[in-house]
Amino acid sequence: MNGTMTQVLGIGSRVNHPAYGQGVVIRLHKVAYEVCFITYGIKAVGKEYSKWDIIEATPPDSEVSFSEAEKSLEKILHKWMGSSEVVDLGDKWVDGKLVMQPADTSMKSKEMPIDTFFHKIVMVRDRLRVMEQRINSSKLTDEEKVNLQQYITRIYGSLTSFNVLFKNKTNQFVGERS
Repeated sequence: MNGTMTQVLGIGSRVNHPAYGQGVVIRLHKVAYEVCFITYGIKAVGKEYSKWDIIEATPPDSEVSFSEAEKSLEKILHKWMGSSEVVDLGDKWVDGKLVMQPADTSMKSKEMPIDTFFHKIVMVRDRLRVMEQRINSSKLTDEEKVNLQQYITRIYGSLTSFNVLFKNKTNQFVGERS
């Protein structure tokens, strides 16, 4: 819905601001909304502002709890920024280290805390998810989207070796299933 006319919004309303991008109304003031934008954080926007697109309006008098607004915001943040969830390292790896030893004994080995390595793996996974979302929301043809999705699925499959590091199975990589 285009914001050509002023509409009163409630907590949980989703908007697309021309300068700040996607956001969610998180608080109402007498003359302004507090909106949490994905990229720019919390900004005050006057209630008379009409140049944004209203993606989903929640009436201001509706019985929306703040926890519902938080869920809505969390869903949007995950969709547009990628996952920012806390992903736990498996208990047996906590305080461990990764040692890479070259076959040539005259060369120096490389060590790093395993949680640093794990964090990098999680970041790869999160960036792949963002790429998936951008592909899905792009103007590519359906065939092009499917072809790119198949590559991403194969990448996930290549990364399943690292699943042993994850504490929770729900955070693990999943490749193609037969």
